[in-house]
This record gives sequence, structure tokens and C-alpha cells, in this order.
Amino acid sequence: MTRIAFIGLGNMGGPMAANLVKSGHAVSGFDLSEASVKSAAEAGVIPALSLTEAVRDAECVITMLPKGQHVVSVWTDLATLVAEGTLLIDCSTVDVDSARRAHGLGGAMNCPSLDAPVSGGTTGAAAGTLTFMVGGSEDAFAVGKPILEAMGKKIVHCGGNGAGQAAKICNNMILGISMIGVAEAFVLAEKLGLSHQALFDVASTSSGQCWSLTTYCPVPGPVPTSPANNDYEPGFAAALMLKDLMLSQEAASHSGARTPLGAHAAEIYAEFDRYGHGTEDFSAIIRMLRQTQAS
Repeated sequence: MTRIAFIGLGNMGGPMAANLVKSGHAVSGFDLSEASVKSAAEAGVIPALSLTEAVRDAECVITMLPKGQHVVSVWTDLATLVAEGTLLIDCSTVDVDSARRAHGLGGAMNCPSLDAPVSGGTTGAAAGTLTFMVGGSEDAFAVGKPILEAMGKKIVHCGGNGAGQAAKICNNMILGISMIGVAEAFVLAEKLGLSHQALFDVASTSSGQCWSLTTYCPVPGPVPTSPANNDYEPGFAAALMLKDLMLSQEAASHSGARTPLGAHAAEIYAEFDRYGHGTEDFSAIIRMLRQTQAS
């Protein structure tokens, strides 16, 4: 059993913390949302009224926060709150520079640290089947892997500090681009009189096969578990996809990489968000494509 403090108990963090409890760890949790703390407490997480209270005597601190600035702020506060040797893991999706700043803060505390963003959405968080993309030293990864395995199905060490965030950004740029491509194909099929099922049956076993089609199909019917069958309840919200695409473009700009499709995907999701659809699943982008198609 490890004493774990979990900071950030939202739609992802809450079920992740609950899975740590199910695995036999003693988990204290803190979030600015009282409702989130209460929900986590119902799953066995020990509620804390402050960051200080949550991390007291913790052997591991996990953060799951909205932005890089929040991660850096919390990790800065940890400097006076945790003992040397405490394992620090950030599971947020943030920019690579912020991840590396957090690692620097961990190093200054003499604490091993990992950036470990996740893939799998709220369904994976609840089921404990997340994929973790992990950056950090080999030694820190060896210590943190058993803890991550309580929350995920696949744990991949991607390299040194910030490598987990780099992998996450690249993966989600692929996802955003591919979802738009799949949605466009279904819109075209509708215009040509081809049924959703016929296109799915062909493309899912042909060269057009991809995760956005076979697991997360943007039209109802072919994949019963996709959000399209539940009026596009997320899932993975379009606003979060936009966030990740913007992170990819920031990284591309800083590194000098040319990503024209990633840039265009970001523009499309930004337009979708401006229309007020940021809270819908990102696969609902097909609705906007139908409305803006050429007549």
C-alpha cells in the first residue's frame, strides 16, 4: 500500500483516484470543487480541505490539472510541503515546456518525477484501462509504473523529461486530423446515397481503417458504444481536442516542424468551439461539416 495524494478530482482525476483506492492504496484527494471532492469521497478517497492536508505524509503526489500554469503552481507549492524522495507524477495534458519546468521543480526538491499524460477518456479512466505516455528517468519510471498500472492498461516509457507530453500531443494531433477525415467521408457518403453501415463495412476492413472509424465512429449505428449513439455526450469534449491541437501547434512553432493538417484541424475545431459546441464530444464535428458543406 502506498500513501498517495491526488490533486485534481474532475472527470478524469476522480475515477483515476477511485481505481487507486480499489487497488489497495490509501488515497487522499483535493480539488477546488467541493462536488468533486464529495464524489471522490464516495469512492473511498479521503477528502482533504487543502493541498497541505492532502499531501501530508504522502509517498506519492499525483496531479491532474487543466493547464501547465496550474501544474507549475501546485508543484511550486509542494516544495515546502513534501519530503525528499516523494514521487511526483503529473497526469495532466500540458505543453512540453511546462512539463520540463515541473521536472525541474521536482529535481530541486530531490524528488523523482514523471510526466504521464493519458489517453482513453472518461470511459478508460473509470474502467482503469488508460494508456499512460510517460516521460522521466528510468529510475523514476520503475518506481511509478506499479502505481500507474492501478489506473491503466498500457504504460509506455517514452523517454526523458517531457517525452510523455510530446507523445500525447503528437498522438492527439493524429486523432483530431483523422476524426475530421472520417467525418468528411461519412458526409460525402450521405450525399452519394451510401449508407453509414456500407461505408463502415468497407472502410473498417480496408485502407481507410483507423481508430476514429472503428472505435469512435462519428455516426450512430456501426459502433454502438461510440458517443454518436448518445447524442454526442463526451467522451472527449471538442474543447479538449481544441486544447490539444493548439498545444501541438505551439510545439510545432517552437520546434520548426511543418504540420499543415494539424494547423487546419485546429482551425476547424476552433470554429466548432466558437459556435458553442465545445462541450459536445469531438466526434460531433460531423454536424458542422454537414452544415458547411458545399451545395
